[in-house]
Amino acid sequence: MEFKLTVEPDGPEAVPVRKRVVLAEPRGFCAGVVRAVAMVERALEVYGAPVYVRKQIVHNHHVIETLERKGARFVESEQEVPEGAVCLFSAHGVSPEVREGSAARRLEVIDATCPLVSRVHQHARRVTRDGRVLLLIGHEEHEETEGTRGEAPEATIVVESADDVDRLELDPDTPVAYLTQTTLSMDETAGVVERLKSRFTDIVSPATNTICYASQNRQNGIKSLIGRCDLVLVVGSRNSSNSLRMVDVARDGGVAAHLTPDVSHLDESWLSGVTSIGVSSGASAPEILVGQLVDRLAELGYTDVEIDVTSVEDVTFSMPTQLATADAATAGGP
Repeated sequence: MEFKLTVEPDGPEAVPVRKRVVLAEPRGFCAGVVRAVAMVERALEVYGAPVYVRKQIVHNHHVIETLERKGARFVESEQEVPEGAVCLFSAHGVSPEVREGSAARRLEVIDATCPLVSRVHQHARRVTRDGRVLLLIGHEEHEETEGTRGEAPEATIVVESADDVDRLELDPDTPVAYLTQTTLSMDETAGVVERLKSRFTDIVSPATNTICYASQNRQNGIKSLIGRCDLVLVVGSRNSSNSLRMVDVARDGGVAAHLTPDVSHLDESWLSGVTSIGVSSGASAPEILVGQLVDRLAELGYTDVEIDVTSVEDVTFSMPTQLATADAATAGGP
């Protein structure tokens, strides 16, 4: 064990100060991300390179770069995919319009949409078929929000805050329903939901919580860390909504926190006066990046590592039969 020696102002005695890292658990890949990444890798085995992926399969730069080296090609639109080629939809889901465009190009579609996101799409279709206006709590430009809104764009309004609710040009007795983007936080959405329920007299809530279990578990882990640590570092890419929410949760709890895409983004000035560092990672961040950060912190004197377990995840999502039973020797590739 290493110590930081400090001098008490009233005497020359050196006081040992323990420097430690507290690792949150669970952290990192959720079941939906594990499934989506495995689907790209399996598609490469079955069809051969290249296979095309609409948008980033998950929001993590390391994952994307790794899959690109294996032969995946990431594009912004299905219109960029050669006709008849293999195209995977990302874990964030797509709109019916994208599915129609893919069919028109005769693409071999492999849908890696997270099952939890698919459930949100089902809710969206059901409530809008019932003639309700869907109030979708989420971030306007996020891919998941774009896909869900696309289920019924003429009947869907995106709201990001309680103030947005106040600006809605709808009568209080308008039949409405609400859903949430899966990667938000319960704390973040609670005020919006409360405002919606006070604003509208005929409002339908989702049958089940639509915030992803993994997002909530990782946020709960952050809440546990802030009671034990001087600083929180969240490993995750800058376009990862759930990772950004984790940073927000820590800061809202009064603890300094930073998003750290990888170890190269660690700013050692953050560590000044810090004796305990909480480390976690977003649901799309691979464990190798956490390990590299912890190794670097050890080099800087934070050699004690503790594990803080707040829940145990045992959720798994199976790979679709389309890939699971495919034979690479006989698959009809592009």
